[in-house]
Formats: sequence, structure tokens, C-alpha cells
Amino acid sequence: MSEHALILIDIQVGFNDPIWGERNNPDAEKRAGDLLAHWRANGRQVVHVRHVSVEPGSPLSGAGTEFKPEVTPMPEEVIFEKSVNSGFIGTGLQAHLENIGACELTICGLTTPHCVSTTTRMAANLGFKVNLAEDACAAFTSNADTSFDDGPALTAEEIHRTALAHLHGEFAEVVKTNTLLQA
Repeated sequence: MSEHALILIDIQVGFNDPIWGERNNPDAEKRAGDLLAHWRANGRQVVHVRHVSVEPGSPLSGAGTEFKPEVTPMPEEVIFEKSVNSGFIGTGLQAHLENIGACELTICGLTTPHCVSTTTRMAANLGFKVNLAEDACAAFTSNADTSFDDGPALTAEEIHRTALAHLHGEFAEVVKTNTLLQA
């Protein structure tokens, strides 16, 4: 039987910093925690990915790299560290997934238009079937720089939904957490 692994991306305390701006989906961590509890209860593979920034003063360095309490890894769970948007670049994530026989992935985390999107796209390009738990992800207003045009600033919800729309159907099936928990 092929393995269906859960990948939790960058659900770190550094994203509590106000530098990120307004955020959508305040329940994302709870939904990710629900997925994590379900995967653990069913003996499925869990992978945590953490962003360790190389940018001086980044909120995602030092103490900001700690996982949020809703998704704290168990000692036996695998953790990969990255310093770019994709969980696959510079890590052993692909080899690990291949070694455990994973063919299907469920992905959630922070932030939807950056590390979640990039990892989802790469996972699909590498041949994995991907489910993206849309309500276990979130975006911030800092994720959109509209200085290139005269249009209005995008809200965190608009950024989140746009990123999901770009992924759904081509790179992933975008679904709600409850759908995944009932499957």
C-alpha cells in the first residue's frame, strides 16, 4: 500500500510577529493540529518543515524557528529545515518521501502564496498526488507588493484565495480539513 504523508510547512512562532501585517484564517493552526492528530491516530507518516531564515533580523530565525504549540513535533517525527520557499530544495524531503513509499501528500502551513505554494507545485511536478488543506493555511498582507501598479492593495484573504486558485486542479486538489478527516 502506498503511503499518504502529511507535510506541515513553516507553522512557526516567527509568524506571530506583527511585521507580516494582517492575516486571514486565524484558525489555520487549529486545523493543521486537527490533521496532525488524525495522521498520528492512524499511524500515518508526518513530516514537519521549518524555515530557518538567513536574512539578518528575520522573525524566522532564532526563537522564531520554533514550531507553534498546535503542531509541535513528536520525537520520532521527521523535521526538515530550509532557507528557501520550497521544502524540497536543499533538504532530504524528496528522498524521505520516496523511501517511505509516499505517493500522496496532504500539505498545509504558512504562508499560502509562498512556501506552501512552492512546495505544492514542486511536489506535483515530482509526481506526487497533492491535497492542499485550504483552511489549514493562511496568508498575510505582507505577501503582496502591489507597488508595480496603481491598483488597490490586496487583502490577506484575496492573496490566500488567489494562491489556492492557481494551485487547484493543476498542482493539487484544494480541499477543506473536514473532507480530509472524513476520507
